Amino acid sequence: MSESATSSAKKRPEFRNINAFTDLPTYRLPLAGLVSILHRVSGAIMFILMPFIIWMFDNSVSSEISFAKFKSAFNIGMLGLPGFIWKLVALALIWAYLHHFIAGIRHLWMDTHHDAVSKEFGRSSATFTLAVSIGLAVVLGAKLFGLY
Repeated sequence: MSESATSSAKKRPEFRNINAFTDLPTYRLPLAGLVSILHRVSGAIMFILMPFIIWMFDNSVSSEISFAKFKSAFNIGMLGLPGFIWKLVALALIWAYLHHFIAGIRHLWMDTHHDAVSKEFGRSSATFTLAVSIGLAVVLGAKLFGLY
């Protein structure tokens, strides 16, 4: 190629790696992206805490004595941790389940109804998902902590 052809060509864009400390705090993630990330986080929380979930289920249905032990873990504490911490872990599991379930339905809806895939639907369904999962977690958390 001649020099005139190469000098008039546009300069190619330069892509660099991002710096997690300087670039990520200023990055504005859309609400649908936040819901998608939280969907993965809630799935990971449920997977990691699966032994705790199995222990809770086993102790709650085995016998009256094991159920009393189960209740005392939430009221008094267990393994050197106060009952308040165990209730917070259970509340995190409640939120993770609710969010994962509602976000999963949202994803299934968008997979099967391609006309629902738009920025407006993404924003409104993400808002609905966050509002309902947090709202239900607050209501169930109030019951867990004995507010009603």
